[in-house]
Amino acid sequence: MSVMNLVSYEDALASYDPVMGLEVHVELGTKTKMFCGCSTELGAEPNSQTCPTCLGLPGSLPVVNAVGVESAVKIGLALNCEIAEWCRFARKNYFYPDMPKNFQTSQYDEPIAFNGYLDVQLEDGSTFRVEIERAHMEEDTGKSSHVGGATGRIHGATHSLLDYNRAGIPLIEIVTKPIVGAGERAPEVAKAYVAELRELIKSLGVSEARMDKGQMRCDVNLSLRPNGTETFGTRSETKNVNSLRSVERAARFEIQRHATVLTDGGTIVQETRHFHEDDGTTTSGRIKDNAEDYRYFPEPDLVPVAPSREWVEELRAALPELPRVRRARLQAEWGLSDKDMQSVLNAGAVEPIQETIAAGAPADQARKWWMGELARRANETGTELSEQPITPAQVARVTELVAEGKLNDKLARQVIEAVLAGEGEPDEVVEKRGLAVVSDDSALGAAVDQAIAENEAVAAKIRDGKIAAVGALVGAVMKATRGQADAARVKDLILEKLGVSA
Repeated sequence: MSVMNLVSYEDALASYDPVMGLEVHVELGTKTKMFCGCSTELGAEPNSQTCPTCLGLPGSLPVVNAVGVESAVKIGLALNCEIAEWCRFARKNYFYPDMPKNFQTSQYDEPIAFNGYLDVQLEDGSTFRVEIERAHMEEDTGKSSHVGGATGRIHGATHSLLDYNRAGIPLIEIVTKPIVGAGERAPEVAKAYVAELRELIKSLGVSEARMDKGQMRCDVNLSLRPNGTETFGTRSETKNVNSLRSVERAARFEIQRHATVLTDGGTIVQETRHFHEDDGTTTSGRIKDNAEDYRYFPEPDLVPVAPSREWVEELRAALPELPRVRRARLQAEWGLSDKDMQSVLNAGAVEPIQETIAAGAPADQARKWWMGELARRANETGTELSEQPITPAQVARVTELVAEGKLNDKLARQVIEAVLAGEGEPDEVVEKRGLAVVSDDSALGAAVDQAIAENEAVAAKIRDGKIAAVGALVGAVMKATRGQADAARVKDLILEKLGVSA
């Protein structure tokens, strides 16, 4: 089905009510895997971080990662969940090449955290509560690379390569209850939820939650029901969506696709689907029946997990400042109105601005650049603000060069553009491009003399006391020096040469 054949989003919502369920997998930042001592460090040679346990070899026995359990409890507490007094692991049995054991060690009917919620803030400042069904511990699978085809998927590939370095890395899967009542804002709610969850995970220090590195992945479950009805429709599950923007786009596309099928009298097939970043569409993966039997049974090689109430309360008391509280504090520190703070939130600029301030920039300057030049670029390229190829430290250095008088705003924009283009650090760009502000009187004198000579009428007005007219001459000098003159010094020189005091 092409995008051109879809019903409009407005028409879809006129007839149907979307129901969503979001499943987010978070890779924990532990040093070792969930059930063995292998390293979790990224970027190692394929299959170099494996052992008999994570390869599922006969006779190997798992041992639970204590830090993984602690991280799971912290996440559950931050999500306002109840923490189980007793829970255990289960074997989820299915065959797939990237599961060397032919089962995944997970949790089934006894998750470590359950029945919570997360309040998320939408773009207009309103709050939507997303209820959490469960957060449970499990292990990641290995990575399959399909080679020889045009799409990188298994269809059409000549062979596949398997890397088991990722097999066994600790995961927390966070599953929402059905999200109802969002209506036309369902895609926005999905994006806001994943964004808030990402900030919460990062604030806990349990994962970097880098979606671009696969450390946080979202499965978007969506169904439609006719307006005014209560029974849920058949759902689709768009797998492994890996950016905030893509979560929103995937939900929106699936709403339109479902509505198109239903409007044409068709039937929605329960299946997994793949999201395509290039055009925002989804395509079918595999049929997924509700009766699919993973033959869950308790993991016989692992003892149950029973967090003591005292330990849980110690962890609760030690939780760091959570994102909503931190945002309120930062708004007060930065002196922003509710509207301005909402703009910062909508742009995804809180973290970049905070880190730029931490690197030495004044709050107003940090906000100016991230919400101005860099936000414009993010919009033009359709990327997240945090994904721009410039660091908060580099932005802070640009603000420092402006404060030192070595750059003006026009030159600073050129420096930022060059850094974004990969030309190096701000100081390198200034030197290579010769962008420093010219404030030396001898270097400016000729340009000032020329501006006065070519604008005698303006000069006469200034001599007669119309000081405001000096702006025209300053502009002429700035043009002649390609914007590199120190405007304040230029103004002083013009007035000196014309014998006028400011």
